[in-house]
Amino acid sequence: MPPVVPPFLIGLVVAPLAKRLLEPLIRGVLKTSVDVALEVKKAVQEAGENIHDLAAEVAADMVAAQLAAGCGHRSTAGAASNVETADLVEGETGTSHSCATADAGRA
Repeated sequence: MPPVVPPFLIGLVVAPLAKRLLEPLIRGVLKTSVDVALEVKKAVQEAGENIHDLAAEVAADMVAAQLAAGCGHRSTAGAASNVETADLVEGETGTSHSCATADAGRA
């Protein structure tokens, strides 16, 4: 009959070996996952900046188109708010039309 080895003795031998083998593997997995998370965060931040830039360009183009179409009734300083304010003020008095109705009338 072979000698019986108590399980705790097997654990005493296997635990240090497992630690030596698994520690670098786990460290590598964690380092890679942190690097991936940082890259994703950076990509999301850049995409957000690009969306904000695109939105600003579109807004500037729309204001320029409204001013070129003759809908800017006030000075060009703060053009977007002035066009909206002019349309609201004139809309309240009933003396003029808004840019949307002017564009619809031209079509």
